[in-house]
Amino acid sequence: MNSVINVWSYLEEYDALRTEILEAVDATFRSGRLILGERVSRFEADFAAYCGARFGIGVDNGTNAITLALRALGIKPGDEVITTANTAVPTVSAVVAAGAVPRFVDIDPATGLMDVGALTDALTEQTRAVVPVHLYGQCVDMSQLIAVARRHGLKVVEDCAQSHGATHHGRRCGALADASAFSFYPTKNLGAYGDGGLVTTDDDEVASRLRRLRVYGMESTYFAEEHGYNCRLDEVQAAILSVKLAHLDTQNAQRQALARFYDEALADTSLQCPVVSPGNEHVYHLYVVRHPERDRIMHTLKAQGINLAIHYPHPIHVMPAYRSLGYREGDLPVTEAAAKEVFSLPLYPAFTQEAQQRVCAALRNVVG
Repeated sequence: MNSVINVWSYLEEYDALRTEILEAVDATFRSGRLILGERVSRFEADFAAYCGARFGIGVDNGTNAITLALRALGIKPGDEVITTANTAVPTVSAVVAAGAVPRFVDIDPATGLMDVGALTDALTEQTRAVVPVHLYGQCVDMSQLIAVARRHGLKVVEDCAQSHGATHHGRRCGALADASAFSFYPTKNLGAYGDGGLVTTDDDEVASRLRRLRVYGMESTYFAEEHGYNCRLDEVQAAILSVKLAHLDTQNAQRQALARFYDEALADTSLQCPVVSPGNEHVYHLYVVRHPERDRIMHTLKAQGINLAIHYPHPIHVMPAYRSLGYREGDLPVTEAAAKEVFSLPLYPAFTQEAQQRVCAALRNVVG
């Protein structure tokens, strides 16, 4: 009997890195420092350098990375922040947590990324920032987006939760905006064994404010300079992430090889496979395809022990939690159409060729 195939697993990775990880964790426990010590500082510097940014500020998760980045850039209650509704809820909840009002633009139908051409028409007198989401593992057209933002005096925060290592015209995400927010949730290309996040920036003042905001607004013990939060990356996760950072490029290359196999094996089917925008290097956090009979396909493969996933089944602008923003079904037609058709195939660095061939054969039998 065939074993069950899942969209993601960390177990094979842990087997390969177990000795390194356990040594790093043990050294952390023996260090006498568990919060904001040298391991966090080292990882912050190393990850910022990897991205090509001057500063890295570790926080507790990717959601708070966006919230604190917006706060550090001066976004205030009532300011409008433009993003997309084809993303995970945390992107939008982070904007709300910063006190701002999310506004949405539609997406490019080929990539699922922000339609930067629609950005200018979405601006109002209250617009202060843009949060482009580098969805599935490739960058939004940051060249065009930054040009629009600079013309209109807008701040830009990259949502890099799914794009660790992705590049746009040779530059890595994390160094393409005023600030960039990363998640290290376990499923990410660079994932912790728990939760974690980080903000990169080139701005000294923004970096200093981020360090203050993540610790109750304090620069010295028990004295708050401004209202802040408890949003610290802990030493254990930083130590694990440092081990895994050394393997990130190799693992991204493995993801790219798996994606090429899918591209070739499914090229003559009725599935719409991922499109890579010119100038981008895609790191395939997810391999997302489209088909109008998605639900039938997923049900058929599940019966064969192949689990697929949907990223994301519900556009955020029609969710009850954000009804107060005033959007209705039909306002973002490309986003809404994608939500009915997209689904993700199994893909992670340790995914075997045998399992991938089984997925492709099953898909070909269903979709022709």
